[in-house]
Amino acid sequence: MVDEKKKTVKEVKASSETHAKTEHRELKTENNSNCIDRKCAIHGTVETRGRVFEGIVVSDKMQKTITLEWPRLNFLQKYERYEKRHSKIHAHNPPCLSAKTGDKVRVAECRPLAKTVTFVVIEVLR
Repeated sequence: MVDEKKKTVKEVKASSETHAKTEHRELKTENNSNCIDRKCAIHGTVETRGRVFEGIVVSDKMQKTITLEWPRLNFLQKYERYEKRHSKIHAHNPPCLSAKTGDKVRVAECRPLAKTVTFVVIEVLR
């Protein structure tokens, strides 16, 4: 009986891991004939892997690239308080999604697309 429970737990873990890996690939089923960008995660050839972040677009002044930022808290042990910090990355912005400044987006890690760009926008949340 214990072995059956262990098997079910392993099966559940395996199914959740495969679901997380294939979640972004399912987005490729959407049809958009206007997108001809090869670096698009939905219509192009770029495979997503690894980390997934949500953040707010700070800048969209670069060509097909956005700057993304999200706040985080860092604990200072000496003062027993938190300080606000922020993380900032660059991500490829496909023309089919075209995120603008102020939008909340979800990005996923991919192969390096440029010197500083290793993420691609997979969804515009709002």
